[in-house]
Amino acid sequence: MKEKNKIEKEILAKISSGQYRNAYLIYNRKSTDEAENQKNSIEYQVAENVRYATREYLAIAPLTITGFCINGIISEKHSGFKEDFDVIVSDDGVVQYRIDRPKFQKVLRFASQGLIKGVICLCWDRISRNKGDDTIIRKLMNKGVDFRFVYATYDNSSSGALHMDIDGMFSQHHSRVTSEKVKLATWNNRDKGICTFLAPIGYLNTGTMDNKPFDPVRAPVIKRMFELYATGTWSIADIARYAADQGLTTIPTRKKRTRAEILDETVDPKDMPMVSSPLQKSHVGRILSNPFYIGKILNSQGEYIQSISHKPLISEKLFEKVQEQLTTKKTSIHYTQKLDYPFRGVIRCAECKRVYTPYLKKGTVYYRSKCDSSCLNTFRSFNLPFMLEKVQEKLQTLYFTEAEIKRIDIQVDSTLTQPKEKQQKETDQLDRKKRKIQEDLSYLESNKLALLKGGVYSPESFIDEVTRLKDELLSLQTKRVLSEDEQIENLNQAKKLSELLKSLTELYGFMKIEQKEEVVRNIFSELSFSGKALKIKLQSGFECLKRRVVLSCSQEDWIPELINNENDITAAINNIENLLNNKNKDDFMK
Repeated sequence: MKEKNKIEKEILAKISSGQYRNAYLIYNRKSTDEAENQKNSIEYQVAENVRYATREYLAIAPLTITGFCINGIISEKHSGFKEDFDVIVSDDGVVQYRIDRPKFQKVLRFASQGLIKGVICLCWDRISRNKGDDTIIRKLMNKGVDFRFVYATYDNSSSGALHMDIDGMFSQHHSRVTSEKVKLATWNNRDKGICTFLAPIGYLNTGTMDNKPFDPVRAPVIKRMFELYATGTWSIADIARYAADQGLTTIPTRKKRTRAEILDETVDPKDMPMVSSPLQKSHVGRILSNPFYIGKILNSQGEYIQSISHKPLISEKLFEKVQEQLTTKKTSIHYTQKLDYPFRGVIRCAECKRVYTPYLKKGTVYYRSKCDSSCLNTFRSFNLPFMLEKVQEKLQTLYFTEAEIKRIDIQVDSTLTQPKEKQQKETDQLDRKKRKIQEDLSYLESNKLALLKGGVYSPESFIDEVTRLKDELLSLQTKRVLSEDEQIENLNQAKKLSELLKSLTELYGFMKIEQKEEVVRNIFSELSFSGKALKIKLQSGFECLKRRVVLSCSQEDWIPELINNENDITAAINNIENLLNNKNKDDFMK
């Protein structure tokens, strides 16, 4: 990169020294409003301009500058009728306005300073499409800059000037007509109920304006988000977390190109990767207030009309209920500066999901929740020591007791002696389940029309059923019957996780507040209070330790849960080892 910048600096120095004063640059412009006009394609213009330069014995400046030109040939893609209307008039009569085309702007700068002899282009409307550009080009021509046009020759006479006026007038007229056609076609389609823009998340953009079908993956989640928010017990932040838990992401799009990428002709936008990102609170707010989900779009009068390009995802009744909730929840307290207190945003009310906000009182940090008026939780305030004590109690329930470790050892012994037939039987059973789901999916796809016409499924329930089966099949495909050695290794990993967690819990009482917060954020995904009882949600890998308590109470075996969670348990082990390895024991002491 440094070498490349050095070379370009040397080229610019040569230009400034006047080395290319007798050479020309070729300028090509492709209008983004005329995608179907192949005659004005960049390739066509380059071929015609180079042929003209060869025929007329015009020297082309051998310049290659990243983002500007290659071998003296400039190619630019820009709308024919977009221009900047900001004008600055100075006290001494100098008029300034911005040229939107960056490459064209640089060409004019070189020409105005006499650093090149002239510019070659196909015709007048390739280099000028508005009166502002027209005026600048004419002034440069009067100054002596040689503008050459492949399709026209303008004599230095009144007839030549008239010819130029006519070409300029027609190019401006064509620009205005194109602008009007684009706008008129867009609004005519909108008035008919045709969706002329990209459909929002929950719908598929299939490359046509006439059909925007449901996204079978995202649509059910979006619908559920409306249903949850309409209950009045979920906040925007809660819905965003729910969407994240469901793996909902934005529609894959290409990132916005930088100015350098736009100017670089070698960069094809289609080659840039398409990426999606998790839904944020701002996304959720726009989704919940978008009438597109009830099957409506804006027409040319700014009114919402029924769309013929897509079907409603939710009912109007549900949408109106959500809008009422959005209106009632607009009033909130905003802090100009949030104080840096520990566990901010971590603790919630288990009933109404409101956050417990930290504040300082008499040197002690307290937490308070402004719960919903209908909330049944009366435990609205507590101090930091109380919360830390409850967290430590929860940590102590996560690692195995001596009796549980003995049960794991017994399972290891029995695994060593289990017959091979059992493993084969489990493999066959898993294969049968997968074949059954594949057959069901094949049946649904083959008989889709008949099932919908017969009323067996509605379009929404059909999509839900297909999505459910695909999710179930994906889950089964990731499963496999583990060998004896793998089962034993996974159980030993679970024991290792328990031992590390026990060591971390024993050190917990000696940690500084910020270190305790780090432990909590790495192990728990959410803390909530219902009365004085602390409820917890755990990060991946630790969840199976919590479920073993539930399964034990219901008389179900919790050992298989440990065996089949090897990836999550391994990630949890790495998490705790990092916490322990990044700090020695002295770091934990207050």
